[in-house]
Parts: sequence; structure tokens; C-alpha cells
Amino acid sequence: MAEENRQPILEVQDLGIDFGGLTAVNNLNMKIYPEQIDGLIGPNGAGKTTVFNMLTKVYQPTRGKIFLEGKDMEKLNPVEASQAGIARTFQNIRLFYNMSVIDNVKTGMHNHIRYSNFDAIFRTGRFRREEKEAEKEAEELLEIFHLSQYASLTAGNLPYGQQRRLEIARAMATRPKLLLLDEPAAGMNPQETEELMAMIREVRDHFKIAILLIEHDMQLVMRICEHITVLNYGMLLAEGTPQEIQNNPEVIKAYIGD
Repeated sequence: MAEENRQPILEVQDLGIDFGGLTAVNNLNMKIYPEQIDGLIGPNGAGKTTVFNMLTKVYQPTRGKIFLEGKDMEKLNPVEASQAGIARTFQNIRLFYNMSVIDNVKTGMHNHIRYSNFDAIFRTGRFRREEKEAEKEAEELLEIFHLSQYASLTAGNLPYGQQRRLEIARAMATRPKLLLLDEPAAGMNPQETEELMAMIREVRDHFKIAILLIEHDMQLVMRICEHITVLNYGMLLAEGTPQEIQNNPEVIKAYIGD
């Protein structure tokens, strides 16, 4: 179906942010469509992670609008942005390293666990029911991400590639509509990168969600992304298909120089 006939899951209009007298991102326009894998690329310092921080409301934009499923996110805080349906991972893996693998996944379920502090303290029937459901959902996620055999293992004892899988599984526990991956292949060897690409596609296909990733591994980006946005000095430099981006002289110049 042509993009013009679809509604974007995410739309960014004239987005910008200033830090003091420095403009980090300016006049960014971007659309992400349902069940699409998009890339956000650019040289170091281009503003990519700053965009992620605005989308998740860690940073409040100085100007511009962010719409998720047509709803204005202006007044949302990071918790509300997560509840609205945006999840993310980080360049540097952020797990609860002293907790078990399955408990790490369960921490991502705060968006849809409804028992109160009273229920938790007194172990009411509602608490026990919801905990049982959370345990079942966490087990299902571990199976999807091929982590079931590690469920009781301390997260810090997982190999690096499995820690990355666990971080994505925990993000999926929030039941997102849009998943943001910040340099998911960072620190991975070629085999781990191949497995990561397969997993990203599996996540998109299984959960029917949109994925936006920041990545410096251009081979991964060009092979997995269906649409790519290029930033340079905080501004939109180019957008298009992988082939269009690869052949864009302005993109080549930004990465290689004159």
C-alpha cells in the first residue's frame, strides 16, 4: 500500500531543541509507518540520540510537534510516553544485572500491571492473579527471544549478545507500538550482528510494530531498513530508500568529506 494512503504511526513536524545557545536539532520532519523498519543515521554528533530522547520525552522539544497515532505528545512525560506506546533500548545496555533474566523482563510490564501497593503488601488475590499473568507473559517473551534456558540466570552473567536480546525483550514487555533501538549492533561480532538482523525482522513480523533504529553499521542499515532518514548537524540531510541514500552525493559528502 502506498505511504500516502496510510496513516503514520509516528509523525514529527518541525522538531527542534536548543541547549543554551546551541541548536542540537532543528526543523526535523519525519514519518514512520506501521510495521516498517526505519533507520536514523548520520555522522557522530548529528543529533540522532537527541531525537530519540525527544521522542521518548526525556528531553522536551523547544519547538515542533510529535504525534503518535495522530495524538499530540506535547504534554507527556517519559512514563506517559512509554504508556502511549514508545519503547527504547540504549547504546550502552541498561539491565538490572543482579536480577534474574525473567525478572528483568517483568520490570518492563509496569505499563499494564494494575494492582495497588495495598494488593502487593497484603498479597491479595488480585496481586497473585496479575503476577501469575506477568510470569506467563515473561516466559512467552523469553521463548520468542530464545532466552528461555537463561530465565533463572542472573542477567549480568549472560553473554553480550544475549544481554542485547534481553534488553529488547524487556522493551517489548511494555507492549509498544514503536520500538526505538539505539545502536543495537554496537560491540557485536559479525555472527552476532547477523543474528541481530534476523531478530529485528522477527520482532517486527511477530509483534506487528514499527521499528526505528540508530546504527553506525551501514551494512546492517542498508540490508534491514526499508526507509532511512539522514541527519547532519541536527538537520535533515536526506531521506529515502537504502538505494537512494547510498547514491545520494550529499550523504556521501557528509560521511566522507570533500
